[in-house]
Amino acid sequence: MTEPPQRSIHHRGPVQLRREQIQAGTTDQRLLDSRGPSDWVHTDPWRVLRIQSEFVEGFGLLAELPKAVSVFGSARVARDDPEYATGVALGAALAAAGFAVITGGGPGVMEAVNRGTSEAGGVSVGLGIELPFEQSLNDWVDLGVNFRYFFARKTMFVKYAQAFVIMPGGFGTLDETFEALTLVQTQKVTRFPVILFGTAYWGGLIDWLRTTVTPSGKIGASDLDLIHLTDDIDDAVGRILDAESSRSPQAVAEAAAGEEIAETNDGQ
Repeated sequence: MTEPPQRSIHHRGPVQLRREQIQAGTTDQRLLDSRGPSDWVHTDPWRVLRIQSEFVEGFGLLAELPKAVSVFGSARVARDDPEYATGVALGAALAAAGFAVITGGGPGVMEAVNRGTSEAGGVSVGLGIELPFEQSLNDWVDLGVNFRYFFARKTMFVKYAQAFVIMPGGFGTLDETFEALTLVQTQKVTRFPVILFGTAYWGGLIDWLRTTVTPSGKIGASDLDLIHLTDDIDDAVGRILDAESSRSPQAVAEAAAGEEIAETNDGQ
């Protein structure tokens, strides 16, 4: 067997380069000496740092958040729409039950829920997203951050929430709904209620899952139990409180241990 020809090897951090991939100079040199075009800020390696910064920013902002519920719904709901009034009432009820509320921070249902939470004295959180059209955080967001990347934002919705309440909405709401259901189905998250609010709006979807998707074997019959459909705010909040109270002894012990460690660190 013929041995491969000996080639120069250049290491750039963990990256190994040969032949035409070797660049002159070092990374530090290119950083300090460069006064050329700024195209490098749009390259994928730089985007990795931006992605990292979004996770750091989100984790830092929400780390001290009390127990919370993420609520989703359409941005296209007017303030005189009955759904807006329902969103305000839902936000207030969640705040009264001791939950912070996380929304996408936009208008419509999101604004309504943030408003109800804030007016009731709860912690009103908005996680915005950079979009082609201008959309700033609504005026009822007390704690907010804007994201460039949907996947970083979605992580925050799940990581810092104990339940999802999903009001009528469009593609974005459907995306968040099925992502939550997938995470629960695959046990990536546990004790996590997914509540569809609005039987007239969501009933057709549930019927399709029951009569088409389940019989075809694409999901199991028990998967439908992951979804709770309701029109009643007290029922939705009660379902969330029940899930919270059913936490396993191990989870309770882990939470207590975390609090003990935090108290120890504060005392040092």
